[in-house]
Amino acid sequence: MEPRLSRVDYLQVGVTSQKTMRLLPASGRRDTQKVVVGDQEGVVTCFGIKAGEPVPVFKTLPGQKIARLELGGALNTPQEKIFVATGSKVRGFTKRGKQFLSFETNLTENIKAMHISGADLFLCASYIYNHYCDCKDKHYYLSGDKINDVLCLPVDKVNCITPILACQDRVLRVLQGSDLLNEVEVPGPPTVLALNNGNGGDSGEEIVYGTSDGKLGLIQITGPTSVPKWEIGNEKKRGGILCIDSFDILGDGVKELLVGRDDGVLEMYGFESADDPVLRYDYALSESITSIQGGCVGKDGYNEVLACTYSGWLTGLTTELVCREGGSGEELKLSQDMQSKISSLRNELEHLQMKVLNEREKYQQSAQSSSAVSSVPAFTVNDKFMLNKDDASYSLILEVQTAIDIVLVQSDVPVDLLDVDKNSAVVSFSNCDSEPDGNSLLATYRCQANTTRLELKIRSIEGRHGTLQAYVIPRVQPKTCQVHQYQIKPLSLHQRTHSIDHDRPMNTLMLKGQFSFAEIHSWVVFCLPEVPEKTPAGESVTFYFQNTFLGTQLESTYRKGEGCFKSDNISTISILKDVLSKEATKRKINVHISYDINEESVRHTLKLIHPKLEYQQLLAKKVRLIDPLRELQVNEGNADFLLPEYRSILEEADQLLEEYKKQPAHLERLYGMITDLFIDKFKFKGTNVKTKVPLLLEVLDGCDRDALIAFFEDA
Repeated sequence: MEPRLSRVDYLQVGVTSQKTMRLLPASGRRDTQKVVVGDQEGVVTCFGIKAGEPVPVFKTLPGQKIARLELGGALNTPQEKIFVATGSKVRGFTKRGKQFLSFETNLTENIKAMHISGADLFLCASYIYNHYCDCKDKHYYLSGDKINDVLCLPVDKVNCITPILACQDRVLRVLQGSDLLNEVEVPGPPTVLALNNGNGGDSGEEIVYGTSDGKLGLIQITGPTSVPKWEIGNEKKRGGILCIDSFDILGDGVKELLVGRDDGVLEMYGFESADDPVLRYDYALSESITSIQGGCVGKDGYNEVLACTYSGWLTGLTTELVCREGGSGEELKLSQDMQSKISSLRNELEHLQMKVLNEREKYQQSAQSSSAVSSVPAFTVNDKFMLNKDDASYSLILEVQTAIDIVLVQSDVPVDLLDVDKNSAVVSFSNCDSEPDGNSLLATYRCQANTTRLELKIRSIEGRHGTLQAYVIPRVQPKTCQVHQYQIKPLSLHQRTHSIDHDRPMNTLMLKGQFSFAEIHSWVVFCLPEVPEKTPAGESVTFYFQNTFLGTQLESTYRKGEGCFKSDNISTISILKDVLSKEATKRKINVHISYDINEESVRHTLKLIHPKLEYQQLLAKKVRLIDPLRELQVNEGNADFLLPEYRSILEEADQLLEEYKKQPAHLERLYGMITDLFIDKFKFKGTNVKTKVPLLLEVLDGCDRDALIAFFEDA
């Protein structure tokens, strides 16, 4: 059954980071629980709810940004000690707010993730994992990619300490002491880990993970082996997962899975059988959910889901329904409690309005005085720039703690801005010339009132690299702006993958010279997305990539003085050859480049492109027919006289137009890719075939695959 939940907004703290809100254990079975939350101003706030109003328990002084907040205590006892990670330090507080621990770790970077199990403390910086026992350094591990989260299987169930790292390269790394025990591949970059059912399941070995591209899964980890139990894709194209919890919200003895996403969607999954979980309830908040917990907060005996958002709002979805009594006609009479709450809110609102007016007058007076000093209001921007595998586009998500007024997007390389359904901002484009001013795109997004989160979709062209800049202007006075930069890489549509098909016809590029491992790694970082900036450990490394637009693949293996790149797409090899030689020239390093071109790879690539080309040509043809067919329908009074295929075009006109609108310049992109493939094929032979491009375009218009392959082979 679907739960009936009512929303309650409790209070707002400062801007929060991921996993910085927890519920303290209740003293009695049906008592309400205290909430403890840490914000980016370094303040730890603990409060309870009485008569629907928040009552503070304690509040610490501001300090360094709080990156994580966890509860701890002796094993098999209530976990009611509060631990917060700030910078490279861990502090501990009792449930009354008394500080009992201040532990300065030996980490040189800020703590990004933390887990506590009894006397064991597990900390992660960007690439480094440290295990401390009673504040003494015990184990250490250097990860091959960024660590997003850390967890340890319950010691009382598995009888050993088994830490698990969620790493950006789509891998869960299982450790034993300081050694890598197992690598578990997952379908996306994991951002959060949680014990299944809150305790790891019956065996204590079950881990729930959420990914930055919105996938959810359960894996049983049994030491050196792992068994995937279930996986839920992101069919509804919702945001990435930031937080997970398990709680029996319905009181039926089975815990639901609670999920918070970065687009503000809160989800509740139920387990009707032992199979995959089923989505039972979802609710959309206006900003990303950084923490989620299930418990009893607002009123004794009423379970609820408590969510903490990016801007610090603590919002509950409670099973306690608002009481209403039927009145005469359409009138509904609110309960006495609700009426008193509304009255107090009105009084508070009037008080705040008066306070704002007074402060505004003070500001105006001080601004006009001779000794006035300009003060720029500080604000934080939570941003994410991520490649989507489904439609080969980049999502740029900008979130601000206050309302966004304008976002200006500028790029020095050609990119397409795609439509986003959730985006209500009004966009306008400015004419620009890339030659004199270096601008290939200038677009302005004017946001509606109270918009705190903006999502843009961008599609780049491989082979063209540069910088995309977003100028974020919030609705604050005086006007201020923050600039955020994002690199568009030469092979920007490539995404890391776990393996490739080695049976495909591959082209090879070999690079040899007097360069170090770190230097060639920096060149690969410059060329390709999702490569860790830190030089990998060991003497050599291999990365696999897949082109999200075409499905072609790339294998990159390199070491000191040598690099080998294999791809079934000649254009990928051509781009790498040009960029790597330029980077080596910049550093005055002499390199020898050789290549081995497989003629069969061209036919193979054309076979991959052609279905997409055929589909887009048919879509464009149908869209061109919509207006004439509608005119005929109006003139004749109906469409019965038309052939079935034309009638189906009229019936599907809205969907066709919507799809065509979402994919601007899609057909031109495919034409461009085939043209580049044609030019690159003959470039490796030392032949310039640019004069034959008009003939190639004529063949493309004919949409005949065999004729296209024949043209490539006979040219």
